Amino acid sequence: MLPDKHLDKILARHHDLESRLQHAVGRDAAVLSREFGELQESVSLIRRYRILQEEIQAIESLQNDPELRMLAEEELSNLRESLRAVTNSLQAALIPKNRDGSRSAVVEIRAGTGGEEAALFASDLCRLYERYAQEKGWEFELLTSNQTPLGGFREVSVQLRGKDVFARMQFESGVHRVQRVPETEGSGRIHTSAATVAVLPEPSEVEINISPSDLRIDTMRASGAGGQHVNKTDSAVRITHLPTEISVVSSEKSQHRNREIAIRVLRARLFEIERSKADAQRAADRRQQVGSGDRSERIRTYNFPQGRVTDHRINLTLYKLDRFMQGDIDEMIDALISVEHAQRLAEIGK
Repeated sequence: MLPDKHLDKILARHHDLESRLQHAVGRDAAVLSREFGELQESVSLIRRYRILQEEIQAIESLQNDPELRMLAEEELSNLRESLRAVTNSLQAALIPKNRDGSRSAVVEIRAGTGGEEAALFASDLCRLYERYAQEKGWEFELLTSNQTPLGGFREVSVQLRGKDVFARMQFESGVHRVQRVPETEGSGRIHTSAATVAVLPEPSEVEINISPSDLRIDTMRASGAGGQHVNKTDSAVRITHLPTEISVVSSEKSQHRNREIAIRVLRARLFEIERSKADAQRAADRRQQVGSGDRSERIRTYNFPQGRVTDHRINLTLYKLDRFMQGDIDEMIDALISVEHAQRLAEIGK
């Protein structure tokens, strides 16, 4: 049996949203409409679940009639089978959904402890996510990058667009630790380095409306490794959101595109701050989300000498690091999702 109080709460919330949507406009309408749509499946299943319960009770009362007993038992068998199927579907639907799961995402990767080796690992993670995006049929777009002379990234941000991007990529947020012999290491000694990843769900313009008066826009001369990316015009753009003092820099060749990219990343960061305020389990800003980048703080370890990758949140180790770095990460993400779903289902009715 499913908890009636929980089912009643969902039905009441659905009715409340339906009433409020009649008068909502703009951002409020978008937010309420999304939640209303997310509840539709659960509400339909709850109504079907309760109708079947009532029908079963009605048929059970006929079992005391000798003339109707056989017919009632046959009907009860069919109804109970239907109730089991609806109950299973309803339990799955009742798992609290991540409201941002269907969103696109901005992924920010930064080199942490470990110098050049950390920057090279940040580049490896970027390629890993690009290959994963190809496997999932997602769109991968490089937004900003700060490259080192050896081809690593001090920091890089990309955008992923496609089905359920944030639902799957959210588990990548945190500190990723790597243990391997760096290419620059002549003695063959294993080094430990780290890179931080932040996965930010991308909001729509309606949800995060940035006032032009809140922005300071500075142009500057672009720079890059070895001077190869230096432009003769001041094309790089830094946009600072004055109320929060968040700054985003983009240094592509086109100043117009730099403004577009910087606003897109800024909107994602501001949206993440709003999400953090509403969710006590998440950090209040990006630094808290991913930690300091120190080796001791990590969600996952990539051990190249042993060919293994370990996710410390669920104590899962996979001995297929080569394939993992090629974007074969679904097994890890599916395991993380399963654990999260089990935890959420256990909370129903508490």
